[in-house]
Amino acid sequence: MRARRPRQRRAPRQSQDVRSRRLPDRPVRSAWLGESQPHASDRSVSLDHNTTDHLIADMERLREHLGIERWLLYGGSWGSTLILAYAERYPERVSEVVIVGVTMTRPEETDWLYHGVGRLLPGPWETFRDALPEADRSGNLVAAYNQLLNSPDEAVRVKAARDWCAWEDAVIAHEVLGHPGAYSDKTDNALMAFVRICAHYFANDAWLEDGQLLRDAHRLAGIPAVLIHGRLDLRQPIEDRVGVVQSVARRGAESDRRFRTHRQSRDAGRDPRGDRAVRQERTVTGTAGLSAPRPRESQRTGLAHGRNNPSRQ
Repeated sequence: MRARRPRQRRAPRQSQDVRSRRLPDRPVRSAWLGESQPHASDRSVSLDHNTTDHLIADMERLREHLGIERWLLYGGSWGSTLILAYAERYPERVSEVVIVGVTMTRPEETDWLYHGVGRLLPGPWETFRDALPEADRSGNLVAAYNQLLNSPDEAVRVKAARDWCAWEDAVIAHEVLGHPGAYSDKTDNALMAFVRICAHYFANDAWLEDGQLLRDAHRLAGIPAVLIHGRLDLRQPIEDRVGVVQSVARRGAESDRRFRTHRQSRDAGRDPRGDRAVRQERTVTGTAGLSAPRPRESQRTGLAHGRNNPSRQ
């Protein structure tokens, strides 16, 4: 009897662009964390069982299903949060880590992205804020959007999703690979699922205790890793973007110097397509003399790729 494939779910900010599947530069056994049905664009689909813990459990079930003993975890943006959370939960199952665009989804990081960046982009941010009912404009914008995205009125949900993506477009417009409609050009269903899941995770701080991933980073000791963050990536607060990478690496390296950090890459930022910015940053990584260890040539070793927009449905 054929083994049943375990259900896979999506999480916030996961690109489904097939081009990102060409990232490995030589043949390697890969496991791609994709989406499942029913689709999160449908308001009747509950997200109650769509949390970081559920995603970690899905990853572990997938690893067991594929018979992979240990795997290299690769990903970026919110995927870096999932990678760190999984690696701290199951360090014995992780052979290496490569992260592009480091974030731990702490409350201050979410507040920066949807409030603080407004200091740099006042016009687009005011549009993002003013799309909310007046009573919600001075509070938690992410929580307010999360409510709208679950409204029984389809027109309200669609408008909220488009207003959210217009802000996402503005945040990356200055980047080398930024372009108009980078997020807004998604199909209607993909756009709705993307925004609904983003708001769901960020409104709940990814169900992580504040500072949890940094506190438990000592569990990463012994795992070879490369952490990369682009200078043009606004996801991290400006005063914090180097410190987060260095803090995670320092705590992971306290008992093993193989856990290493990387200075900011010169040009790359975050890319909603999930591949081109990563390739540019990987090139810069090589010139800095830090490279991720190759996956072992073994049937029982694999590469798990959490793309830029992890989304569980």
